[in-house]
Amino acid sequence: MGLQATPSQTVGPFFRIGLEGLNRDRTGAAGPLLAIHGQVLDGLGQPVPDAVIEIWQADARGRYAHPEETRPPPVDPGFKGFCRLPTDRDGRFHFSTVKPGSVPGPGGVEQAPHLVALVFMRGLLKHLITRIYFPGEASNDADPVLQLVPETRRATLIARPVAGALEWSVVLQGENETVFFEY
Repeated sequence: MGLQATPSQTVGPFFRIGLEGLNRDRTGAAGPLLAIHGQVLDGLGQPVPDAVIEIWQADARGRYAHPEETRPPPVDPGFKGFCRLPTDRDGRFHFSTVKPGSVPGPGGVEQAPHLVALVFMRGLLKHLITRIYFPGEASNDADPVLQLVPETRRATLIARPVAGALEWSVVLQGENETVFFEY
């Protein structure tokens, strides 16, 4: 008997198979520690229990853990720059990381500190790409990518302080839909 994908399972749910080793939080990196939590919600406001959020970021000095990163100073040796976060049955996720430094953007213009977040889930043939910015960051006003987003929608990209942590959620459709980017 063979198994066939059903329309609701064209891309999953199979995210846990073989991926647990990629799920990780900050490990020994220098810089201000941040706790971030949130939830992935579908177009009806229901939690998505089998999504995966993938985070890519620079270290506290604005350096990427990537072979092509050659700007001084070197990347913090305790910094990995990547984590993968499965959502729980209530669509929730949480992680700890260091606040990234500014990085150069298009045309060499400095970008505000941010995290790049990719969203994978059943029914998506291509992952979604978004960003997490930090509240109260003066450089948000000049960030070249954030300035491309209509002012009324920017709040979907800026985490909110809640009880000593930051909260940032993904809304896939409808009112308060998170802004997603094409690269």
